[in-house]
Amino acid sequence: RCFLPASAVSPPPLFSHSLFPHAQSDSGRPVIQLRLVGEKRKHYEGRVEVLYNGEWGTVCDDDFSISAAHVVCRELGFVDAESWSPSAKYGRGEGRIWLDNVHCSGSEKSLAHCSSNGFGVSDCKHSEDVGVVCSQKRIPGFKFIRSQANSDQVEDVRIRATYSQRKRIPITEGFLEVKDGGKWRQICSVDWTEMNSRVICGMYGFPGEKRFNTRPYKLLAKRRKKNFWGFSVNCTGNEANLSECKVGQEIELKGNDTCGQGMPVVVSCVPGRAFAPSVSMGFRKAYRVEQPLVRLRGGAMIGEGRVEVLKNGEWGTVCDDNWDMRAATVVCRELGFGSAKEALTGARMGQGIGPVQMNEVDCSGFEKSLTECRFNREALGCSHEEDAAVRCNVPAMGFNKRLRLAGGRNPYEGRVEVLTERNGSLVWGTVCSDSWGTMEAMVVCRQLGLGFASHAFQETYYWQGDSSADAIVMSGVRCSGTELTLDQCLHHGKHILCPKGGGRFSAGVSCTQTAPDLVLSSQVVEQTTYLEDRPMYALQCAHEEHCLASSANQADPTSYRRLLRFSSQIHNNGQSDFRPRAAHHSWVWHECHRHYHSMEVFTHYDLLSLNGTKVAEGHKASFCLEDTHCDEGIQKRYECANFGAQGITVGCWDTYRHDIDCQWVDITDVKPGDYIFQVVINPNYEVAESDYTNNIMKCRARYDGHRIWMYNCHIGENATMSLCLQTSEQKS
Repeated sequence: RCFLPASAVSPPPLFSHSLFPHAQSDSGRPVIQLRLVGEKRKHYEGRVEVLYNGEWGTVCDDDFSISAAHVVCRELGFVDAESWSPSAKYGRGEGRIWLDNVHCSGSEKSLAHCSSNGFGVSDCKHSEDVGVVCSQKRIPGFKFIRSQANSDQVEDVRIRATYSQRKRIPITEGFLEVKDGGKWRQICSVDWTEMNSRVICGMYGFPGEKRFNTRPYKLLAKRRKKNFWGFSVNCTGNEANLSECKVGQEIELKGNDTCGQGMPVVVSCVPGRAFAPSVSMGFRKAYRVEQPLVRLRGGAMIGEGRVEVLKNGEWGTVCDDNWDMRAATVVCRELGFGSAKEALTGARMGQGIGPVQMNEVDCSGFEKSLTECRFNREALGCSHEEDAAVRCNVPAMGFNKRLRLAGGRNPYEGRVEVLTERNGSLVWGTVCSDSWGTMEAMVVCRQLGLGFASHAFQETYYWQGDSSADAIVMSGVRCSGTELTLDQCLHHGKHILCPKGGGRFSAGVSCTQTAPDLVLSSQVVEQTTYLEDRPMYALQCAHEEHCLASSANQADPTSYRRLLRFSSQIHNNGQSDFRPRAAHHSWVWHECHRHYHSMEVFTHYDLLSLNGTKVAEGHKASFCLEDTHCDEGIQKRYECANFGAQGITVGCWDTYRHDIDCQWVDITDVKPGDYIFQVVINPNYEVAESDYTNNIMKCRARYDGHRIWMYNCHIGENATMSLCLQTSEQKS
């Protein structure tokens, strides 16, 4: 085996993109190896570096093209390239600049086959180092060749559970094996460290490693034929993936006598709380996190989302300046997932609200919480367009094997069919559509890894599923939306109750990768609130649309109603347009106001006592939806006039001025005192959103019988925490 001496070059990383593929030299061309390094956020991007004559160097961006990027990515085992970046985007390299003026057609097998000035012939500086972003898709069967002699190949890695543990989900413990030359091989435990186990556990979706009883594994290893891999592994422990670890010492292979002082490596991991088979062995036992300080919002899949941090009783976001895989991995492990798959920037999971709590985060990778990392407390120049997000490794729970969609036109829609046990055997069946709605559909789409729910269907006669699965096996399903699987939702269990029956009334869903996210501007509400006394004869249209308190039904036409008026400005901070569920033909025409209502229940307005009792009847507002204003560079798409399309575009907002009908709460019957004013957008979850927790706004209100003061308005959970603190202070 040809290995470069340690003095000549640092040891190569193990597995994945940095297990350098061997460039064949069948025509006298130079043999090179490639890697992606630098200040990167994903394993499939980075500065391109070339190993030539035992020395790593960079590639100049002069004449570089997407064709050259395709060659680089394919040589590294990716299907192709998505883009390339000039001017040292991933940081400046060191040492030689091996290649300059590279010209590729895109069909070359190696970057060494492309024309250039020749190795080492360059007039560039490291400020011109080129980088690439490769496709996430791997070339099927691609082999990662570690040595220049082309004698050792590592293709995959797995935790192989013992017979007694194979039925446990998730598999948290077992022999570690690598696939080398088409065969699974063990690793000798002599030089194995806890840091290595930590990296393996992170890859498989577990936040940490733990000790285990070695005795049964030693007994089992003695009875098995040994087939060791010829090298040890050296991880520092803060790698997000085994691909970043180094190859250690070579091990002499002597058949069953190999690794005489040790045994095959066994890895034992601690599952996160949400994935633990029991509370006793779960993440809670290891970390005892009571009040979460970090959370994920806006993600479509389990283990992904916008990073939000709790500081001084208020949730806020993290600026993406210097956001990297180490910081993302700290977040993932803190929340009970494994290491990070991606550190996302540019509000890829939607824009948050509230303050930007952290900027220029710098983590070592070993912190228990993101709040322990160093960061810049000044967030000057950071906006919610720069909110950081993560995608984490999660355990293989097999959730998607217990559920399926049948009969749809594409894999993202269909009748929901559930795998359940009946009379000792597993059978597929349907779900009763009574009470079936968006929250239930959200759980189904997440469980299947299909993203957000687009629609929830209570009739599915147009989707012909498997006739053997027509029977209803699940009824009374009620989900909060946070469940990982449908069977975690409330339901009737084995006692099925479905008055409508199955068949055409089976539940169905359609899923989508992106969703809108509506957020009300609390500042606008606070600044525009006032009281108006208006005569009943001027409120005829509003009365017809049930915008007044019930006492107005017996009111004299000459009497006055006291109206709490305000403006509302509703932003779409999500990743897709907010569209009403109902199609044009089913919109309701209101003759008095002379416009169509695409959603009969879009917003609730309520005045509550301090203990939460409703004191003024909430107006169930029904509006037309349109783009009133948009952020710079975004075109308006929706307008109510002339029966136009209704909706709210991403980056736009719909404003309902304080002086239009029904933009109020009727407080004629309310006595002076302290109250809570509450606004809830999309209260019936009629349209799917990426985050419902920010759909509620609460303000403190003081009414003296003549005037009203609105103050301390907050959105989402910040509203609840703020009001709880104020109420407790008043009582004390």
